[in-house]
This record gives sequence, structure tokens and C-alpha cells, in this order.
Amino acid sequence: MNPQSATELLQSLIQIPSINPEGISEAALASGHYGELPLAQALQPFLEESGFDVTLEEVRPGRPNIIARAPGPQDRPRILFGPHLDTVGVETMTIPPFEAQISEGKIWGRGASDTKGTMASMLWGLKQNAALLASAPVAIDFVGFMGEETQQLGAKHFAENHANKYEFAIAGEPTSLQIVNCTKGCLWATLSAKGLAVHASQPERGSNAILNLFAHFQELMEEMNAKFSSASHPILGQSTWNLGTFAGGTSPNVVADYAELDIDIRTIPELWTEGGAGKFLEALCAEREIELLYRPENPPMEVNADNQWIAAIQDIHPDSRCVGAPWFSDASHLNAANLPSVCLGPGNIAQAHTEDEFITVEDLEGGGAYFQKLVEALCKNA
Repeated sequence: MNPQSATELLQSLIQIPSINPEGISEAALASGHYGELPLAQALQPFLEESGFDVTLEEVRPGRPNIIARAPGPQDRPRILFGPHLDTVGVETMTIPPFEAQISEGKIWGRGASDTKGTMASMLWGLKQNAALLASAPVAIDFVGFMGEETQQLGAKHFAENHANKYEFAIAGEPTSLQIVNCTKGCLWATLSAKGLAVHASQPERGSNAILNLFAHFQELMEEMNAKFSSASHPILGQSTWNLGTFAGGTSPNVVADYAELDIDIRTIPELWTEGGAGKFLEALCAEREIELLYRPENPPMEVNADNQWIAAIQDIHPDSRCVGAPWFSDASHLNAANLPSVCLGPGNIAQAHTEDEFITVEDLEGGGAYFQKLVEALCKNA
């Protein structure tokens, strides 16, 4: 890659597919559009040209984080720019996902907004200040995380092995160049109930799992609503829940012997400090005939607005305000490892994962200028 602008750099990144491969069939994987390795391999020489010491650290087979350590002394304070390498899939897209076409003042393609636009802006800022990096009072590293779009495995692995080497992190997300310093956590859970299948002409002889689960879930709804309404965060508001799927039974003429539903719970920091949504939900289900299965819970994150690095960003970019967001990101896991982390980048989150994903050229070039100015000022004044 030899881009002459942030726009050309983003086009190059979009043209290297890096769809998250979790849950994808072997046949689909053969297309070559899946996995983070090709993008990480393309970024390595680009970063090395600016003096970075680059390591591809495998988190899962063929799926690395890329860790690029800035040139210069190793005993300086260290911060990092950390966008994620992976994107969501392209099955529903109505535009060519990997051509990175420019029209109507927009760069189109998968990842343009989430989050290769931010990645290009960060990389451009580092490239334009390559001559300052080695002598800067702060080391600014670049880390590309794998697996953000599913289980954040890259951020979790990095947090466990490297977080204690850093003072601050900026996770790359499309935030319209506002500083997202607090986000909700998230728990996905499956609740299921069993019944007894009999012929539908004599339902009294059986036990309908759908009705059983629905009755219990109504009780759970009341308890969740009461719990979540009892606490509110000044920026994030209350914890929330959503019933996303409900399924059960096999046929209209058979009493259902199995039913399940999936819920999404978004948690504020107060609920997390009490043990999280998982602990709360376990207690509710234990009192009823409901089986519970849930993924590891993603924590909320909150960094004090008066953090010295946030203050430094705002000194350089006074228009960047601290704001909250209902979604979660890699920053949550970095914060959970005591590495203060915020989300920041150009573009609008509303364009993430869409069928016609784009970022405007104006926003992208503005992001490149933003990070160029940020890096330059940190290198001279940190």
C-alpha cells in the first residue's frame, strides 16, 4: 500500500475482505473473504515503513491481532490506537462490498464506517508523523484487534497479556469524532423450558412447554422491569432488556415439549458492580423451572471525563465532547483490565452493518486530519 491520502488508504483496506468467520461454513470460508489474517499481513509492511516493530499475535488459528510498537525508547508512557480488523458479513448488501467505489461524495463498501474508516484515519495520522514518533515523550502504538464483531476475543486476549503496559487506549469506532467514555454492557441469554408431548386433541394429558415458558417469562419481565427501573446512570440511563426470538414445538397437532427464547440485556455500571445481569438472571431462573444458557457477559465501561488523556485530547480538539453510547466494544474489555479506554473515530454509527455501508469523503478526510493533529500534538507536548 502506498496511499497518497486517507481516502486512498481506506479504499485499500476495504478491498481486503476481513469478514468475521465465526459460524461460517467451510464452503463459504473457501471464498477467501473471511478472517483477519490478509488484512493484518497487508498492514505489517505499511506500519514497518513508519518504523513500527510489528507482531502478528495469533489469538485463534489464522486469526491474529496485529501489534505495532512505536519506534523509540521502551520506557516511555505508552498509549494505543486500537480499531478492529474484522467486519460483519455481506450477504444482504446492495452495493459491491469490496470495490471501495467513490460516488456522491461517499466511499462505499463493507467496513467503510465500521471500522476501517477509523482505522484509515488513525493510520494516516501515524504515517504523517512518522518522523516524530521515535523522539516523542509518549509511545503511540497501533493495535488491530481480531474478532470484535462476535466475542471480542482479540481484545480479551490483548487485555490479559498486554494491558498493563499501557496508560490509555483509543478503540476505533465511528463516533462522529466525539469521545465515547461510557457504554452499556451486554448479555445474551437463552431461556428454555420442557414439557410433555401428547396429541393435541387431548392437551390435558401433556404439558405445553411454550405456555410454561411464557408464563414464567411474564414473571421475569416484571422482576427485570422493577430491578432495572430502580437505578439510572446520568448518561446511559437504565439497564434494558429485549426479547429477540421465541421458538418451540414441532407441529400444531402436538403439545409442545420444548420452547426457548433469546433475550438481550444492556447493563449500566451499577448493575455490573452488583454481579452483572448474568448473576441476576440466574437467581430469577433458579426459582422457576427454566433452564438458562448464556454467553460470557460483556461489561459496561466508564472512564472519568477528567482522565488526563481525555483532557489532552480535548486540549487538542476542543470540539470533542465526552458522550455515552448504548452499544459495547473492545474498549469494555480493555477497561475491565484496568486500561482506561474510550471509543473515537470519524463516521456515523448509523451506517455500521448496513446494506449500503459508506463513509463520506469529508468525514474520512476530516478524521485523517483529526488524528494527524492529535499525533503531532502528543508527540510534541505530551
